[in-house]
Amino acid sequence: MFDKEKYGKILTPLVTPFKEDQSVDYEAAVSIAEKLIADQQADSIILTGTTGEFFTMSFEERVKLFKVIKDAVGNKIPLMAGVGCASTIETIALAKKAQELGFEIMMVVSPYYTKPTQKELYNHFKKVAESVNIQMMLYNIPIFTGVNINPETVAQLSEIENIVAVKEEAELNPKQMTEFINITPDDFIIYCGDDPMILEAYTQGGTERIGGIVSGGAHIIGAQLRNMINMFLNGKVGEAAKMQQKYLPLFRIMGQNGRTNPVSLIKEAMKMVGYNAGIPRLPLTPGTEEEIAEVRKVMKKLQLV
Repeated sequence: MFDKEKYGKILTPLVTPFKEDQSVDYEAAVSIAEKLIADQQADSIILTGTTGEFFTMSFEERVKLFKVIKDAVGNKIPLMAGVGCASTIETIALAKKAQELGFEIMMVVSPYYTKPTQKELYNHFKKVAESVNIQMMLYNIPIFTGVNINPETVAQLSEIENIVAVKEEAELNPKQMTEFINITPDDFIIYCGDDPMILEAYTQGGTERIGGIVSGGAHIIGAQLRNMINMFLNGKVGEAAKMQQKYLPLFRIMGQNGRTNPVSLIKEAMKMVGYNAGIPRLPLTPGTEEEIAEVRKVMKKLQLV
């Protein structure tokens, strides 16, 4: 059974800072993790997720980041290893490395580029789950993978003992969380994967089935998101709704000019509040002067800078 109390409501997918020469800045990554903990912006930290730009990192870089962060803060905050790769073979290999390093749970994204069938998705996740003795959170993000993990497939996968949760990209298919809830066991947990949808997630599943949010924006407003969730759960629905309305412009500005992955501008915002966030890895590029100015304008309006 997944211990959602241990991992908390705010799961922050750590950005991976890159240097000007495009190499991973492991020292800066440790400083980011430490600041997240000190500022209480995370209940748990996920490594090499989408916000961590895993898709441009080598296998060796991901393993090293797992080790460096676990050694630095593994006794201070729960950690999850993002181990998803394009192939089943490599995903299994990375899952085994995470287990060797002492991780107790991994997050596994659907294989990307290949657009597997539902049968192939089931086979992929099943083989990964069976390759290790740690828990697994499925990661459904069709906007990047090109394929949805359908509710019936999630239901089949939830029968596998160590597949205990799913992170759902909620905004493009907002009621699918309810479909997941209706078709899976009562102890299978749903995490919202879209910053603007967290209250909608709790409305669908309550505290029994919703674990919380996996939020890139939590680097900046994790504490505020936690307060918003607690306010909502304590019956202050109107006040929580006003908070969600307040922070929506922050989430939206990170996707300006057609940036599908917000990490480039999240890093710019992080720098404004004291993180050594580095730059994105090509093909993603840093914010332009105009984009940074727009981010700063929203940050100032929210009194974050």
